[in-house]
Amino acid sequence: MKILHTADWHVGKVLKGRSRIDEHRAVLRELVATAREQNVDAVIVAGDVFDTSAPTPEAQALVMPALMALREDGRDVVVLAGNHDNPHLFEVYRPVLGALGIQVVGAFRRPDKGGTLSFTARTGEPVRLAVLPFLSHRYVVRAAEVLTGTAAEHNRDYAARVGELLGALTAPFQADTVNIVTTHGTLPGGAFGGGEREAQSIFSYYFEATAFPSSTQYAALGHLHRRQQIPGPCPIWYSGSPVAVDFGEEANTPGALLIDVSPGRPAVVREVLFEQARTLRTVSGTLEQLEAMDVGEAWLKVIVEEKPRPGLADTVRELLPGALDVTLDERFRPVRAVPKASSASRSPRELFRDYLTSSGRHDDQVAGLFDRLYDEVTG
Repeated sequence: MKILHTADWHVGKVLKGRSRIDEHRAVLRELVATAREQNVDAVIVAGDVFDTSAPTPEAQALVMPALMALREDGRDVVVLAGNHDNPHLFEVYRPVLGALGIQVVGAFRRPDKGGTLSFTARTGEPVRLAVLPFLSHRYVVRAAEVLTGTAAEHNRDYAARVGELLGALTAPFQADTVNIVTTHGTLPGGAFGGGEREAQSIFSYYFEATAFPSSTQYAALGHLHRRQQIPGPCPIWYSGSPVAVDFGEEANTPGALLIDVSPGRPAVVREVLFEQARTLRTVSGTLEQLEAMDVGEAWLKVIVEEKPRPGLADTVRELLPGALDVTLDERFRPVRAVPKASSASRSPRELFRDYLTSSGRHDDQVAGLFDRLYDEVTG
């Protein structure tokens, strides 16, 4: 059977105040086209479907038709909640989308209650798919209690508990079934894309690759935005995000993964690249250098190598309409002014001009505006 593995859509993401809904619409069309052209049998969306736990109606109106399009021609579609998603909202979706053949898992479920899905692929292979959505520290303890039915020992670490849960979910794996795991979390050694939430990605939120048993033929992961393979007892892959989420991800190559797998045989993984999302770039230079740049349709982080002055950012945006973030090169950033010892005897006008000069921001228009405001307030 052939599986399309995708994750970290982050639909609804706003970049420096700029909506990216049109990019997501184009990228999801590209994803659906890949599913059709490659004639995949199943699609796994491994979390972070939305960028926020309270997605806008516009974001939801984009995601739902995409999931239904992926379901066309009888493909199995499985969606789990990531750390950006609202697990309770996903559980609301679950019965409605389930009636359409789209399996949604927002919270941990026992193997016999939807945590381990059993179905027959369009190509005839029996499939066991273990699904573990993102679990917070607090919830992973509750999930273990649900699984064991006993009081949890709260001093057990996150990795150990995730290992217990994956062990239970993969117990139904058999030698004559296609055995897949999908989850959303951080494995040691994974390279960060740049836009992940650190508080839910580092410290004690790691779990080990050894949590996946050797009977697993493929582990489909979400959470890290850079597409990559993680060493382990089975093929373990992050699909990466289909868009660069922020300027820390400029080097990422948006796309998804195609997996060919059958019972008893190792999975064969191929990368698929997407082209519809706008490129993110960081550029730097003087105004003259920036004006001469050919940046195409990229969204830009611009570092200006000029002294600060009023309207500088607006000038940059006129030269480069794609500039979303405009900052000064640190060589030109003003230093904090140190008050002179004799400041008590100097007028506010003189003190303000001293400040402008010492911080590298002197401008006659600004000084004149201060004079007018000062006169109005004290007049």
